[in-house]
This record gives sequence, structure tokens and C-alpha cells, in this order.
Amino acid sequence: MSSARTAYRIRQFFASLGAGLSPQERQIVAARLSQEQERLFYAMTARDQRHCLDIFRALARTGCQDEEVLLAALLHDVGKGPVRLWHRVTYVLLRAVWPRLLARLTQPKGRGWRQAMASLENHAARGAALAEAAGTPAPVVELIRHHQRADASDARLALLRAVDDSC
Repeated sequence: MSSARTAYRIRQFFASLGAGLSPQERQIVAARLSQEQERLFYAMTARDQRHCLDIFRALARTGCQDEEVLLAALLHDVGKGPVRLWHRVTYVLLRAVWPRLLARLTQPKGRGWRQAMASLENHAARGAALAEAAGTPAPVVELIRHHQRADASDARLALLRAVDDSC
């Protein structure tokens, strides 16, 4: 893991400790999401809600007016589920230093921490399925499904990925 990526992960960790949304931020969510999408948003952990809203705001600050990208920003991590902070830290570390072990440990039908690792590993596909079931437009579902792709050749996907990686 590069030193810049390590610093980013450390900042992300400490920011997640005080996660929460203000009443004004809750109004942004209510104005942007349907009732079903809101249900998905608030089913995320507070740190994931904070992260998704931070991505949304960062995109808006860059001048992004693409409603589909902005909607994907708010929903891109809905597939993670209720994973604990130690699961997330373990996942990030294993993915960076021992991805083969991570692959062996992730078991979607497993229990406890193995299921948590699988949820994190497969959150993009799971999130896309949840967003689709909530009536989210197909282009947004596809942005969610592919937001982790390293080869983001689509400009909108590349923008979402770049801002996601910076927040």
C-alpha cells in the first residue's frame, strides 16, 4: 500500500469514529432519495452514511451536476451491511497485504467475521441489487455495481471512483 493510500485510510478511520449526519444533511438525503432509497441509505452504518454524503458533497463541489452520479454517490455502499469497524480494518489490511488469504477467508454463506469479509468484498454487486430492487434507475445501478473497478473507462464511473478514493 502506498504511503498516500495509507494516509488516506488512516484519515478515513479517524473520520469514521465521529460519523453522524446533521439535520441539514438529513434534508439533503430526503430531497435526493425516494422512500425506498432512503431506507437503504439509513440501513447503512453511520460511518457509511457519512462517507456517502461526503462523496456526494465532494462531487457537488467539483461542479458535478450529473444527477445519476450524485445519486450513485449516496447509494454506492449500501451493499456493505452492518459490518463492525474491526471487520473493515481487517478487510482493508488483508486486501492490501495478503489478498490471497482474504479470498480464502471470505465466505458469503459463512457466519460472523467471514460473512462480514464477504459482505465487504462483494458490496458493489449486492448494493446494485438492493438499489435496483428499490427502483433506482438502471444507469445508477450500473455505477454502483462497478464503482470499485480499477479500469474505470467510463468517465462518470472514473469520476465517482476518484472522489470515492479521495474521501
